[in-house]
Amino acid sequence: MEAATAGLRDTASLTARKFEFNPKWGIDNPVLSLAEDFDPSDLQRLQRPRFCLLSKEEGSSFGFHLQELGRAGPVVCRVDPGTSAQYQGLREGDRILGVNDRVVECEDYAVVVRCIRDSGPRVLLTVLAQHVHDVARAQQGNSACLCPPLGPGVRPRLCHVVKDEGGFGFSVSYSHQGPFWLVLSTGGAAERAGVPPGARLLEVNGVSVEKFTYHQLSRKLSQSGDQVTLLVAGPEVEERCRQLGMPLAAPLAEGWALPTRPRRLHLKKGSQGFGFLLREEKGLDGRPGQFLWEVDPGLPAEKAGMQAGDRLVAVAGESVEGLGHEETVARIRAQGSCVSLIVVDPKADRFFSMVRLSPLLFLESTEAPASPQETCSASLVETKDLPVEDTAVPLVPGGSRQCSLYPAPGGGYGFRLSCVASEPRIFISQVTLGGSAAQAGLQMGDVILEVNGYPMGGENDLEKLQQLAVAEPPLHLKLAVRSCQGSEACNPPGFGEDWAPVSELL
Repeated sequence: MEAATAGLRDTASLTARKFEFNPKWGIDNPVLSLAEDFDPSDLQRLQRPRFCLLSKEEGSSFGFHLQELGRAGPVVCRVDPGTSAQYQGLREGDRILGVNDRVVECEDYAVVVRCIRDSGPRVLLTVLAQHVHDVARAQQGNSACLCPPLGPGVRPRLCHVVKDEGGFGFSVSYSHQGPFWLVLSTGGAAERAGVPPGARLLEVNGVSVEKFTYHQLSRKLSQSGDQVTLLVAGPEVEERCRQLGMPLAAPLAEGWALPTRPRRLHLKKGSQGFGFLLREEKGLDGRPGQFLWEVDPGLPAEKAGMQAGDRLVAVAGESVEGLGHEETVARIRAQGSCVSLIVVDPKADRFFSMVRLSPLLFLESTEAPASPQETCSASLVETKDLPVEDTAVPLVPGGSRQCSLYPAPGGGYGFRLSCVASEPRIFISQVTLGGSAAQAGLQMGDVILEVNGYPMGGENDLEKLQQLAVAEPPLHLKLAVRSCQGSEACNPPGFGEDWAPVSELL
């Protein structure tokens, strides 16, 4: 911790001495110039990315806000005090380079947001201060990759050990307090479950034991009964993480002898529909979710392997955690006649909830089609048709119009909102070609007057939008149309001034 703190002080002093930074953020990269006394060797010391291992409780957030700043990509624009993001060293101006073991440095903003949300209650972020990232790119070229690849050498193991006549098959080497190392019995249960020799014990049933005493660890193991799930790291993994300066991260874990896994189902609608009912209810642990019931015999859902009581985890590969019932249904309908679903049965639901990791991190590498429309092995008895396509209402007197939008297949509405610091208004800054917003007739420069009946144009607009972003569809907008005559696309109001994109809370 002392070394990390010292490094941050060095970074801060070097930044103040070497860089001239224009605080006005344009639609592209921030304006950055190098002072004459810049020494390339200084950059090497700063260029090493940082790793932030974040966690959150059910219904809360990691505690940071992400923005897309033109070609600058996804940048942390705010870190809430007292949150995991603050405690783990995430800072304003950090550029997201990696999410878990995936390099996202050159990915679209929406992809980065989806990767973070799909990670569940824990996520490992690889970050670099944006101004350092820009200087490195200027020196090494825009194609340079600054994010270190995190291969198998940094992956801990999540091992499920079932006690046999020899017990769990390991003993513990320790001082008075953790860390603890496991000494395996040859051919014992732990060895068969994939625990590597000389492994460091990180978690027991999803609970960190790094600060446990030996007495606390013994009690935790005895409370596990005949089965226990261990998060462990072999000596090579521990050394590699030390070299990189990264934590031993549970979201990177590979599953060994897990008692259950998520399942991917590919459904093709038949003449009687898909053959299941989607219902929102509380799960075994009290969490609300979307559950699959009334799986009709002989219809596509049953043929694809769906079981009554399965909980829906993802649609078309994207997590539906936290979504309401109507929005989840809209995402399924938006897939058309072929749908790809990821589900967990009650046993898997309990298991992944216990270890505090997303089931999506442990999806087996099956031969899944690139898209649900390419190959479908099977086919919701539809009880009520919900509109999928967006509808636009003609202009009304006063230069305003209204429209109602439903999410597109990817879950988004197909537009971006921005604001101008000097003006109390929110406007459309980008419309995705062919998306829901485009079909509804939204145009760049349209000013938002109301969202779901809430008037815009006040000091708390961003907070309102954060709440409305998770509201159930449809999304009702009242727009004041801006004239864009004489050009194919108009510039947002205040373009080139203090332009600031709306952020997303993660």
